[in-house]
Amino acid sequence: MTQKNKDLQSGLLTKNHLGQISETDQQQQTDYLEVIRSFARLTYESVYVIDYSDMSFEYVSENPLFLCGYPAREVMEMGYEFYFRNVPEKDLELLNTINEAGFNFFEKLPTEEKKHYSITYDFHLVNSDGRKVLINHKLTPLFLTGEGKMWKAMCIVSLSHHQEPGNVYIHKQGSDEILKLDTESRLWIKSGKPKLTKREIEILQLHAQGLTINQIAEKIFVAPDTVKYYRRRIFERLGVNTIVEALSYAVNSKII
Repeated sequence: MTQKNKDLQSGLLTKNHLGQISETDQQQQTDYLEVIRSFARLTYESVYVIDYSDMSFEYVSENPLFLCGYPAREVMEMGYEFYFRNVPEKDLELLNTINEAGFNFFEKLPTEEKKHYSITYDFHLVNSDGRKVLINHKLTPLFLTGEGKMWKAMCIVSLSHHQEPGNVYIHKQGSDEILKLDTESRLWIKSGKPKLTKREIEILQLHAQGLTINQIAEKIFVAPDTVKYYRRRIFERLGVNTIVEALSYAVNSKII
């Protein structure tokens, strides 16, 4: 190791090394919302917390996508009333189906596994100017009751890469298995996470950096037509039609 690397290592390990933490400071761990606020500052996505004890919102971030033109504080005060005001009736019916099927599935899980699961789906929000936006909504448990029921949940909202609402999936942490909801039968259908080759992942990552097809071809020493071939394979594997949809799908599914 060079002296420069030794100095860098020393600085990284000692600059903010605090040592023992006082009991008073350790009590801050009970205020979990500070962690969520920190996360919300780092992401472009909207973040909020549902408290199912009274169907309220315990926290709503200031990221604008979920707010529909309201201040975050006002959305938090609305709680579930926010959905009734800003989700079209047809999508509210969809949310009711997802809610019933999702909680029926959740209740059958072993309590010790429940926090490993998350659900994702798409629906429209209507902004104050009447404009509809299709959003992707992810939800995962934060706290359970002693009986294993979901008490609080954390939700993440981003733009959907689909064209229509629905697209309801359940994911289990650490597993490639995906469950998709058939909204007609209300049955969960097992499938596997799409798998991409190392080269396909590399091409997606380079697109994410803003490189064009020609720039990617030059960087990985292939012809532009070869990059186009890999793109077509990516689209087929992910079931999408554009590179924007492919990137969104890959990020949301933790493929890249």
